Amino acid sequence: MVVGCFGGRDVRRGVSFAPLVACASTQTATAQWSVVVLHPAGAFESQAFGGWGGQQVGTSSSNGANRASLWSGTAASFVDLHPAGMLNSEVLGASGGQQVGTVVTPTFFETHAALWNGSAGSFVDLNPPGWPTSYANGTSGAQQAGTVFTTLGAGHAAIWSGSAATFVDLHPPGTGESSLAATDGLQQGGVASMPGPTGLFHASVWMGSPNSWVDLNPTGVFDSEVLGVGGGQQVGKVRYTGNVNHAALWTGTAGSFVDLHTFLPPGYADSKATAVWVDSGVSYVAGFGTNSSAARVEALLWSRVLTPSCDSIDFNGDTLFPDVQDITDFITVFGGGACPTGTCGDIDFNNDGLFPDTDDITALIRVFGGGECS
Repeated sequence: MVVGCFGGRDVRRGVSFAPLVACASTQTATAQWSVVVLHPAGAFESQAFGGWGGQQVGTSSSNGANRASLWSGTAASFVDLHPAGMLNSEVLGASGGQQVGTVVTPTFFETHAALWNGSAGSFVDLNPPGWPTSYANGTSGAQQAGTVFTTLGAGHAAIWSGSAATFVDLHPPGTGESSLAATDGLQQGGVASMPGPTGLFHASVWMGSPNSWVDLNPTGVFDSEVLGVGGGQQVGKVRYTGNVNHAALWTGTAGSFVDLHTFLPPGYADSKATAVWVDSGVSYVAGFGTNSSAARVEALLWSRVLTPSCDSIDFNGDTLFPDVQDITDFITVFGGGACPTGTCGDIDFNNDGLFPDTDDITALIRVFGGGECS
């Protein structure tokens, strides 16, 4: 279903870019949609990059600087989040009342990952000591996700829990670079580049530690990227030979890959998926694609009614089952701990899109004992 038009940004460097083409108006679209201009009074330019729960976030330029910006549905609601003393700032994501993005410092013009809670005075510099550059691209409302860069410019996937001191380097062993685009507090999604001269990026998902990294790149594609996570699912894009992007969905493994582009009507040249969530037993994926016949980029919404079915009781992937160690390891990961074997499944055992949820523990014990999934 077509629902609008998008721009986007490169999550590896936090660089935003404007929509490729303007949306073409039709009578149908005019009847279904209204537009609010959020541009604040006195600003030279403004852009919105994300939103959550009635808030919109982005940047506006005034007094020679880009300034982190927050709105609540109207231009008059504009809140200037720009921290005192910083050269530039922008907000790239929001959730749970938090806003994340970047600031440019007056010292060596460094870019630092930034966190706000609704006001300029709430600003927190997330940049960890020893890392000259960082970006925060997404937040769950409690956990922030992005990238830190070495002095040589190599990116490492990073998460925080509200301060620079809580920084965790998620960079997977044996990869070239890595970056995070999104987190839901339990899983983190982004990319990791493969060793070798090509350095191709592979869609990747983590569960809070470097060793939890899973390479999601499916067989037969050139490269791939995760742009959104939610409900035990990951979404983004895969690129085929010929530089053609297709919207993609995974559920934790490369083998679970679904090419969402194949569900679009004829005429779409490419597509990307940027967000995924579950509501009332329905999985939703938002994104955008190029409608060649209309010569424009259009926002898209995919949906699917979920049919819950439980995972294997070999939760820790050690090939031993039934084995009480699987229950022990499930409880450990459910509580936020690391998977002891490094090959654990996700904690949405009953695959209802809700986690953490004690119904998953109940379902695991029931199936372990020979019962039905639900």
